[in-house]
Amino acid sequence: MIVGIDLGTTNSLVAVMTDEKPELIANSLGDTLTRSVVGFDESGQVLVGRAAQEFQVLHPERCASQFKRYMGTDWACELAGKKYSAVELSACVLKSLKADAEAFLKQPVERAVITVPAYFNDRQRKDTIRAGELAGLKVERILNEPTAAAIAYGLHEGGSEKTIAVFDLGGGTFDVSIVELFEGAIEVRASSGECFLGGEDFTRALASRVLETRGAQFEHAEQKTPLLVSRLLQQCERLKRQLTREDSGAVRVPNEQGELTDDSPSVTVTREQFKAWTQHILARTSPPVQRGLGDARLKRSDIDEVILVGGATRMPMVVDYVQELFGQQARCRINPDEVVALGAAVQAGLFARNKSLDDVVVTDVCPFTLGVEISKQLGQDYRSGYFMPIINRNTTIPVSRVERLSTLAPNQSEVKIRVFQGEARRIEDNLQLGEFTVRGIPAGPAGQEVDLRFTYDLNGVLEAEATIVKTGKKASLVITTHARHLSDSDLKAAVANMASLKIHPRDEAVNQFVLRRAERLYKELPLDLRDRLDGLLSGFEGALASQDQTVIAPHREELEMFLSAFDRDHADDARWDGGDASDEADE
Repeated sequence: MIVGIDLGTTNSLVAVMTDEKPELIANSLGDTLTRSVVGFDESGQVLVGRAAQEFQVLHPERCASQFKRYMGTDWACELAGKKYSAVELSACVLKSLKADAEAFLKQPVERAVITVPAYFNDRQRKDTIRAGELAGLKVERILNEPTAAAIAYGLHEGGSEKTIAVFDLGGGTFDVSIVELFEGAIEVRASSGECFLGGEDFTRALASRVLETRGAQFEHAEQKTPLLVSRLLQQCERLKRQLTREDSGAVRVPNEQGELTDDSPSVTVTREQFKAWTQHILARTSPPVQRGLGDARLKRSDIDEVILVGGATRMPMVVDYVQELFGQQARCRINPDEVVALGAAVQAGLFARNKSLDDVVVTDVCPFTLGVEISKQLGQDYRSGYFMPIINRNTTIPVSRVERLSTLAPNQSEVKIRVFQGEARRIEDNLQLGEFTVRGIPAGPAGQEVDLRFTYDLNGVLEAEATIVKTGKKASLVITTHARHLSDSDLKAAVANMASLKIHPRDEAVNQFVLRRAERLYKELPLDLRDRLDGLLSGFEGALASQDQTVIAPHREELEMFLSAFDRDHADDARWDGGDASDEADE
């Protein structure tokens, strides 16, 4: 069985293509959105999703989030005395989604299509594939997120012929793609974006301004009082959501221990203030939009429709800004949180040769320019450090291109090929992907020819191959050298390590969420209510120890009723996460 997965910065989803349509798979809490948060409790057990999110409020040092932003880097964080990479943390989320899918489908899930931001580079894509492998999945395809959204809309709209712009502002990344829909084909014309731009930036900006009103600096507080910042970010996330539907709202500032009390100061923020505080963040979406239109050789008047993707596009100021950018209203006929996962499921269905998808054809593009370092003759001398493109950005993939190079010196026996990705003319401003050496060039004058072929596949993985023209001798490299990837032996060891982690069984996830939520609320309640909650928790923990579901269920229900009555932090969750997916964003 193959599924489609949207591995997000803030939320992740899994979906499957049925005989009729793509269908989202709910987790054990009944939510289609699984928070991309991983934590390790005091016993070393792994928490994923909302349970980890609750645990993070009180124990930020044992939890990690937003790690998707660090895919393809050497970033690591220490949790419970052990360091974890972004790949390993992402694998925990993927493993949780895999378990949810297997419970829903009642069969093993071993294959997946996983989405990534269109602007993810080669290292980030390879790390995503590794994360899937660690989770026990064969990754059939890495699919660009805006392309996935376009696939969902293309299937939804049948035989429509139009040019659309997909404006995808998620929790941590931003992409824009220009896509043509015609006669059952979905053709991506151009993609652009930024990997460090999303809804989380708006939340942090809001928290920073709230702290400023109290005479504190966010960066200083983040280092000195992490519990305060962790709790404040949670409160500002809820305020951000409240401001999508109301003109103003208030946030309470916790104390240094991260506690909210009756004496906690309250800061009121208006929608206009929030807009003014974050306008500089929103403005960063404009250059990628202009670049995408330029690469597609289109004007904004050529765009028939703009569609919104990603939870951050729910903010009214984003909707207004997109209208200003494109000169027309943006639409959102499919839930922006879900559309990428639905498109991934359609792509998975294509791999499974689902009969309902016989007429769907999808093309994509290479989002970056790929090339090599060369030397240029300047006067009488040669100067190195220049970038020569071989595959230009927004070239339709899969693609294979050849450029002929030549040696600079007499009797030069080898050439070092340094592969880069980027748009600058000098290599120091681009990203080096790898290097290899071509040896065995025959002795002779300068100008011995070497053909360099780049092949870029649908997963965004690059192979560089050099051929000495005179002898036919070849040297090649699949770009992995400088990325933080695992060797095959390292991968086997990592998979074994993942298997040994004490991950809660799926049927306990709902219990873990209730426990973590109750523990967090316990610190906030007045003494009389705290005693009542303590009694309910003790009864629930005793029921869990019995491992008898007929005993556990009524205790959990009683505890949940208490939490729903007194937990103000979750009052707005249903209104934010739910809603009619068919609603227009501008209504």
